[in-house]
Amino acid sequence: MERGNSIEEPVSPFAGGKRLGFRQHLAPSLRYLFTTEAHVYAYSIAANALLTFFPFALILLTICRRWLHWEGAYQVILQLLRANLPTGADFVIRNLTVLVEGRQRIQVISVVAMFFTSSGIFLPLEVALNKIYGLERNRGFLHNQAVSFLLAISAGVIALFSISLAAAAQWAVGFALGWIPYAKPVLFRGIVEAFSLPLLISLYVVIYYVAPNGRAPLRRVFPAAVLAGVLTAAAKFVYMLTLPMLRFREVYGPFSVSVTLLFWAFVGALILLFGAHLSARGLWDHRPEPTRATPMPSLSEVDAQRTRIFRGL
Repeated sequence: MERGNSIEEPVSPFAGGKRLGFRQHLAPSLRYLFTTEAHVYAYSIAANALLTFFPFALILLTICRRWLHWEGAYQVILQLLRANLPTGADFVIRNLTVLVEGRQRIQVISVVAMFFTSSGIFLPLEVALNKIYGLERNRGFLHNQAVSFLLAISAGVIALFSISLAAAAQWAVGFALGWIPYAKPVLFRGIVEAFSLPLLISLYVVIYYVAPNGRAPLRRVFPAAVLAGVLTAAAKFVYMLTLPMLRFREVYGPFSVSVTLLFWAFVGALILLFGAHLSARGLWDHRPEPTRATPMPSLSEVDAQRTRIFRGL
């Protein structure tokens, strides 16, 4: 239920003064992933993520190449795409590069329009997180569009900040160790992977805290974001290893790249909902101090107290 603009505490995260164990919280959240509701939300988020991904990546590449003229950051974005796309990375990068190189001048209104297009993913996200956190009212359409636009800009700023740090780290490593044969590609890939996880966690924190129509406590949001980020990074490697077994190319033919990306977005959406569900159940709430009843004094203690009072009089 909504209390002002904050999310109400769970009904009872404690049983009999004892904190519920991790297993008691984990089981309901795992069961939630197998509900029809979770799959409907995950598919909606995945479809919007696929529609959002291309213009968002185009914005970042355009800003780094056309506005900042920063080749290092531009290359970091391409490396992030290669490292995180399970398939079709060369195809996606080639088309993005053609679009960026083909625009000699980019207008501010074009970037704003692309940010607005990229904000579509936050509409199903708000509805799903409101349901998980027990918030009965969703934002109105215009209110949701405004918040989604600000979320898209915030995500872009966070991404650009992480990309800038990664580009600076690659420059420093290349300057210091670039003379070692074959070391630069390996080190650069390690830097990209190292900065991918903090970027994921930061995006999850923003989503969990801002997207719902209420404010969840940060003591719940941050651990849930860390867990979701770690699970997403682990799931990416598992998905890439098992992808040949799924044989999407044999089944979907020319649409295999789209299906592969959509299925990966669906897995990521389920992880996002799983972290939100654990957060809503108050898994990381502190255990309250047990209240101890004051023992009743014995009859001898009462008599001794009376004697001391009368002697004092």
